[in-house]
Amino acid sequence: MDAISGIAAAMEQDRPKQEGWREKKRRETLQRISDFALRLFASDGYEATTLDAIAEAAGISRRTFFYYFDSKEEILAAWQKGLPEAFRAAVLAQPKDQSPLDMVCNAHLKLLANFDTEQAIVIDRILRSNEQLRASNQTKYLQMEQVTFEALCEIWPHQARRKALRVVAMMSAGVLRLAIDSWAEEQGRKSLADCVKEMFADLKAELARA
Repeated sequence: MDAISGIAAAMEQDRPKQEGWREKKRRETLQRISDFALRLFASDGYEATTLDAIAEAAGISRRTFFYYFDSKEEILAAWQKGLPEAFRAAVLAQPKDQSPLDMVCNAHLKLLANFDTEQAIVIDRILRSNEQLRASNQTKYLQMEQVTFEALCEIWPHQARRKALRVVAMMSAGVLRLAIDSWAEEQGRKSLADCVKEMFADLKAELARA
């Protein structure tokens, strides 16, 4: 998941309850390509890894590779594809007797319950290794801000609250970014869930002083 938030868990939630043989084989091949690509990115470097090398490692042809992915960057994007919708569902599933800020924080923690730390460290390191990837990676925070705002508006649909809920969504996205940065600096010595808790607690404490 990129480090953000239980990418593997998000992908699991997107998976249908029942699937046919073709879909199962396609999903397994897609997963195999992704797994081998990550290993090569980690060992050889993102820029040095070729599409041919990924295809060979995954036991497929270059032509078959393009059936699943258009580029190396798309492989990384696939790990967080299901995250926005998974996070939206986590927000909507929260008890409604919480403040919007607590609801967002607890939704993040729910997704992080299935967080694969070792894999996320590898993905995060790759995403920070290349200027283009770093720039592309920042768009996820805009996506998270928007999906947070939409989910909160669904819970509190009154027009008068929309501006305040937008502020909550913006602050939450910023807190998430800072939590991931702090977690990356710790190299996994502190859990991402703990970093998220601490950052949200710091924000709430600062708001209480205002």
